[in-house]
Amino acid sequence: MRYSMTPEQTRQSRRAVLQAAVDTAAACATFTPDAFFREDGEQQITWQARRAEAIRVCIGCPVRAACEELALRDGDGRANVDDMVRGGLTGPELAAVRTRQADRLAAAIDADRDAEGQRLDDLTAELKRTVLKNPDKAGGHRGSRAQAEQNTQVQLLTDQIRVIRKARRTRAGWKAAA
Repeated sequence: MRYSMTPEQTRQSRRAVLQAAVDTAAACATFTPDAFFREDGEQQITWQARRAEAIRVCIGCPVRAACEELALRDGDGRANVDDMVRGGLTGPELAAVRTRQADRLAAAIDADRDAEGQRLDDLTAELKRTVLKNPDKAGGHRGSRAQAEQNTQVQLLTDQIRVIRKARRTRAGWKAAA
């Protein structure tokens, strides 16, 4: 099942979740990033045509809201410079939305740093370290006790991550993904 986030769900999600959604489902994945940025010295007429194509790609993207939210959180776009497209918006449009939603964005950025989110990040890092360990270097052989202990640790960490993610997604209204 393909999952598309609504703007409201996007607003309530953490940055890592937004980035993961964009990384896995962005319609622009087959384009070079340069297609969404104005080149130095590029004529306005040329940029307008490329910008229109970039916006067209964004309009049909299933994770457009997540991309826009990331652009806003990252501070992309300047009010007086038309040099990019992100989340279907030009730089000046992003700057205007960021100004209108400054309080909400500040709260979202603070939420990205919450204790539960930090715990999730720590568990994910620990899982990566655990998976990359080679228990056979401890003198065991394939199927050894060290391997079994590593498998148990990986399962424990995976379960903890799953519980936290499910709770966060449920609170954010992700019924399909929870």
